Amino acid sequence: MANLLFLLVDGLVWGLIIALIALGLTLIFGIMGIINMAHGDLYMVGAVLAVVLGSWVNFWLALVLAPIILGIAALPVERWVLRPFEGKPLVTMVGTIGVSFIIQQVVLMTFGGTPKIVAYPIFGVVNLIGGPYPAYRIFAAFAGLILIGALWLLIYKTNFGIYVRATMEVPQMADAIGINTSLIRVITFGLGAGLAAAGGVLAAPIRQVFFLMGADVILISFIVVIVGGLGSLKGALVAALGISAVEGMLSAALDPVQARAAIMMLMALVLVFRPRGLFG
Repeated sequence: MANLLFLLVDGLVWGLIIALIALGLTLIFGIMGIINMAHGDLYMVGAVLAVVLGSWVNFWLALVLAPIILGIAALPVERWVLRPFEGKPLVTMVGTIGVSFIIQQVVLMTFGGTPKIVAYPIFGVVNLIGGPYPAYRIFAAFAGLILIGALWLLIYKTNFGIYVRATMEVPQMADAIGINTSLIRVITFGLGAGLAAAGGVLAAPIRQVFFLMGADVILISFIVVIVGGLGSLKGALVAALGISAVEGMLSAALDPVQARAAIMMLMALVLVFRPRGLFG
């Protein structure tokens, strides 16, 4: 029983990191209709920056700088690569696969192909559910909650959030009343990239860092977005926590491949009864 609770907690911690990535993916799709296949690689670059900046200075600086660097670097990609194809999901899927390949090859040439391990920046354990649990993972969960809470405040309690929601729901009307939807799109794309990078930094001490680490994350992120409902921020958060918790508990009885297959079956079952997702 204790082992099952441990896996449940571990799944929820990982679910909060996945939620950051999936929320960024949801924002980008909701605003621009872009299926961003390179989103997992933004997460990967965030983890790589955690390794690089952590070796140069420290992990905490990486946690602050990596989302800013990736958010700014994503702006020209949206403006000059993806903007002509916004609202055309299949075309943007092909285009972002190309962007993904370029990012992977650049990281492979500069960072190398050998997986790196980032030491826990917070040492020690806490007594949780009757056993020791790494203190850093508790910190990562709280950091994820803080970032998700900050995003919620930004989207639902600020004028910028009103402009974002208007652009998501009625872009023509938003244009008509004077909202600069072009600027909203580019800022939101940068925000989504920054969320993915933050998830990558938080995940770096938990997972091995290498140039293909985004492949698994992009799969589970798309599952989360589809189950939660395309364009639904609340759905992405609920689905990320639920799916990660279920997958964590399933790993007590199944190997990782079987657990992921079970999650895929769960997604299919949800879509049979809720074709637009839980909150679509």
